[in-house]
Amino acid sequence: MAGTAELKIDPFKKKSRISREIYGHFSEHLGRCIYGGIYVGNDPDIENVNGMRSDVVQALRRIRVPVLRWPGGCFADEYHWMDGVGPKEKRKKIINTNWGGVVEDNSFGTHEFFELCRQLDCKAYINGNLGSGTVQEMAEWVEYMTFDGISPMAQMRAENGRKEPWKVDFFGIGNENWGCGGNMHPEYYANEYRRYQTFVHDYQKDRRLQKICCGPAGDDYDWTRKVLSVCYNRHGDSDRGFMDGLSLHYYVYPEGGEIKGSATEFDTEVWYKTLSKALYMDELITRHAEIMDEFDPEKKTALVVDEWGAWYTCEPGTNPGFLYQQNTMRDALVAGITLNIFNKHCDRVRMANLAQMVNVLQAVLLTEGAQMVKTPTYHVFDMYKYHQDAQLLDSSLRTDMTGPDEWRVPELTESVSVDNNGVIHITMTNLSAERAVNVSTVMEQDAGNYRLGKIRGEILVSEMHAKNTFEDPECVRITQFNSVTPAENGFLFTIPACSVVHLAVDPE
Repeated sequence: MAGTAELKIDPFKKKSRISREIYGHFSEHLGRCIYGGIYVGNDPDIENVNGMRSDVVQALRRIRVPVLRWPGGCFADEYHWMDGVGPKEKRKKIINTNWGGVVEDNSFGTHEFFELCRQLDCKAYINGNLGSGTVQEMAEWVEYMTFDGISPMAQMRAENGRKEPWKVDFFGIGNENWGCGGNMHPEYYANEYRRYQTFVHDYQKDRRLQKICCGPAGDDYDWTRKVLSVCYNRHGDSDRGFMDGLSLHYYVYPEGGEIKGSATEFDTEVWYKTLSKALYMDELITRHAEIMDEFDPEKKTALVVDEWGAWYTCEPGTNPGFLYQQNTMRDALVAGITLNIFNKHCDRVRMANLAQMVNVLQAVLLTEGAQMVKTPTYHVFDMYKYHQDAQLLDSSLRTDMTGPDEWRVPELTESVSVDNNGVIHITMTNLSAERAVNVSTVMEQDAGNYRLGKIRGEILVSEMHAKNTFEDPECVRITQFNSVTPAENGFLFTIPACSVVHLAVDPE
C-alpha cells in the first residue's frame, strides 16, 4: 500500500542562491582516477584530446561540472608541483605512498590539469602542500600559475609552453591536516595556515583568489572552534578573517572501521543504515554552521564540503590502495539526499566536491580500457544540474518515517529552486526500499497568484542493488516521468520506492 506525503512550496519566497560550485568534483592522484580514468596520454587506442579522454570529457560536460579540486586529498600534502612541469621525459618519478605504493610519473601535472579544466569549461580548485611543503614552494606555485608579468616563475611557465597565466578560483592551504596532512593540533595548524596564506598572493587582475582553510573531519566541532578562534580575527576592510572558506570532510561508512561493507551486497537493514548516515550530513552542517555564525554572522565565509560520498570496501581482486568500488541505486539515493541537504543550506554551503570523479569511491564514471560507464550517481548529478545558480525556494515536506528503529529515516527528502527563466525545479528522493508514496504538492498563494504551466518530469528508479556494468551499461538510466496530475492549488504524483525524481514546473 502506498504512503502519503504533502509538499508545500511558496513560489514567491526566494531564499539564498544555490551556488553552482555545490555540484563540484574531486580528482586525486589515487588509483585510476587520473591515469586511465581521465588522462591517457598518447594512447592511440582511446580517443583523446591532448591526453584527456574524449568520452569522459563529453560525459562530464553534460552534467555541467562547475569546479574541479586537484591534486588531492592526502596526495596534495606530499605533492611537489615542480615535479609535474616541464618535459614529461624529465619529470621525477616518485612512489605514491598514500595510495597503493605505485609509481607516480608526474605526467599529469599543472599544465595538464588546466587543460582538463579548459575542456570541461570549469573552475580550478588547487590544493596546496602545507604538510610537507614550504611556504616558498606554495608561493611560487601560485606565482607560476597566475602571475602575468616578468618574474622567475612566469618565465619558467613560458619556457614550459604557456605564456599566459591561468585563472585559479580556489586555493586550499593544506588538506586533512588533522590526519594525513601532518597530524596537527588545531591551534598549530591554524597558525601555520595564517603563515602560509600570507604568501599566497593575489596576482589575478579580474578576480580574487579564494583561500580555503582546512576544516574538520565529521563531527570534530572542537577543531572548527579552535581554528576559527585563531584565524578569524577581523583585519583591515575584510570581515573574512584570513579565509574565504572552511572545509568539511564526511564520508558515509555503512559499517565503519577497516571493513566498511560491500558496495553491491547488502540487505535492507544496511540500506537504511547507509541512508541514515547520509542524512547525518544535515546535522553536521547545522552544528558547524552554528559555530561559524558566532565568528561570521553575515555568512561571508563559506562552508566547503570538499570531500563527501559513500566509502565501501574496495571491489574484490582490486588493489586495496586504489579504492575502486561499484555504484548502485543506494549510491544514487546517497547523492540525492546529500545534494538536497546542500541546497537547503546554500546560505552557508557554497561549494562541495564529490569524492571522486572517476574510478574511485563514489565515482560518477567508471572506465576499463576504452570502455566507460555512467553510474547511478552520474544520473543524479544530471537530474540535479538545473539547481545550479538557481534561487532556493521556501518549501516544507510532511512525510512518514521508514526503516528499522535504529536507522529510521524519512521516506522522502526534497529541495526546490527557481531558475532565471522562472522554471521551478523539484528534486525528490524516496528512501523506502519497498513503498511508493503519493505526494500532494501545494503551491502556497500567500504572496500572490501562481498559475501552473507545463510540468515535465524525469526519474531514476530500479531495484536497490541495480548497477551499470561494462556488460550492461544502461541497466540504470533516466526515463521520462509522466505520472503528474493537476489538482487544486498544485498537483499530485506518485514517487516509486527506491527512486530519485526531478520535476520542472513551467510558469504559465
